Amino acid sequence: MTKASAPGKIILFGEHAVVYGRPAIAVPVSQVYAEATINPHTDARVIIDAVDVARRYDLGSAPSDDPLATMIRLTCARFDATPSHFSVRIHSTIPIASGLGSGAAVSVSIARALSRYLGAELPPDEISALAYQVEKLHHGTPSGVDNSVIAFERPVYFVRDRKIESFRIAQPFLLAIADTGIAAPTRIAVGDVRRGWEKDRARFESLFDKMGVIADKARKAIETGQVERLRHLMNANHILLREIGVSSPDIERLILAATTAGAHGAKLSGAGRGGNIIALVNEVTQDKVERALLKAGAKRVIISRVETKF
Repeated sequence: MTKASAPGKIILFGEHAVVYGRPAIAVPVSQVYAEATINPHTDARVIIDAVDVARRYDLGSAPSDDPLATMIRLTCARFDATPSHFSVRIHSTIPIASGLGSGAAVSVSIARALSRYLGAELPPDEISALAYQVEKLHHGTPSGVDNSVIAFERPVYFVRDRKIESFRIAQPFLLAIADTGIAAPTRIAVGDVRRGWEKDRARFESLFDKMGVIADKARKAIETGQVERLRHLMNANHILLREIGVSSPDIERLILAATTAGAHGAKLSGAGRGGNIIALVNEVTQDKVERALLKAGAKRVIISRVETKF
């Protein structure tokens, strides 16, 4: 038996704009995870057991666009190995379609476990590249943020088509991550933003430019320990996300609840339309903000400590 896991992730700044070449900042969320377990067996088939969705099926009968099957095939191909005589059990505590990187975490966990099973330990950049291929099935035109931050398990500054950069967090800070309970399929939101951009490129490019400036300012604030500056930057980023049409009444309700309860800034995170919001809290305000978010309809709240662990 071979086992491996991968954390969730949250985007702090730059979602959507990152698809158009602007920077984004994302961090791992270790409070939730995906786990893959490889078990050898005498049967020549490869059995996929997705326990959380009660699906058990044969790799050989899986369609070419099945994400789990694709990840298995890609990883085996990397080692010139024919997939046979094992099962892959997948379990995840990451809510699906909520902006926490569930698809990428599952892919990374499969690649890690299967590469170990095949006798090697792939480096994070190769794991990330494999997972990115599957991200295309999930999201159509993925930014590459999810697979990067999850495979490297470090805070990252990401610009599409450039080498990702890890960076130092000078002063740890706390985030309340609140789930609206509404699935937010990234492909749909990204597609809608694309259509808006095609219709009015000048306006959308201007909005993306502003998001990029905010992401750069946020990185500088985090690297220099000026966490208090994130308040304005989070609020400003959310206004821009609202302008490109990816907020929703449920998101706005949770953001209002968080800021009214004492959060030092809040914004949607990820694709929008549902999924999660993030709120900047501290040891004094975190409990009050968490209660307010749950009262306002959040399905769950994760308090995540953002820090450098390397």
